[in-house]
Amino acid sequence: MKKEIVKHLTEDFESYANQTENGIKFWLARDLQHLLGYTEWRNFLKIINKAKTSCETTVHIVLDHFVDINKMVKIGSGTEREINDIMLTRFACYLIAQNGDPKKEQIAFAQNYFAVQTRKFEIIEQRIKDWERLNARHKLSLSEKELSELIYERTGNDRDFGIIRSKGDQALFGYSTS
Repeated sequence: MKKEIVKHLTEDFESYANQTENGIKFWLARDLQHLLGYTEWRNFLKIINKAKTSCETTVHIVLDHFVDINKMVKIGSGTEREINDIMLTRFACYLIAQNGDPKKEQIAFAQNYFAVQTRKFEIIEQRIKDWERLNARHKLSLSEKELSELIYERTGNDRDFGIIRSKGDQALFGYSTS
């Protein structure tokens, strides 16, 4: 898939995102239908139902990700008519893409898009964990240094310092370092 097409499809997908008053991002199924190359709503509903089954199977609450709504659309005579639609979370969009026809270029793109987004999130999450662990090690190192200085200041000699540190290690780790 050409880089320009990928960029266009990414921008297109993100441009259809909506947001609730609580700041939750969502997409409308009828918009996603066209983005993923489905012309018939009834065919797209089959994919949505498979995605709902996947959602349920993975022990997620379907109603948290697929919310049925009604909306008004203009029809040819200039009047409006109510139609069914579905509010979808990013996770729901991901499940729909995974259950779609991979022969469709848009579905293949969506599957790749969500795989890349998931990997990016995993990398970010790992970096945050690494930073937190490094920060905790630094705090522990400073605390150890402060404790050692305090013990040495109070005991005044290497022998007593060693005994106290050994007793602490024994209490913490269950063995003696002397």
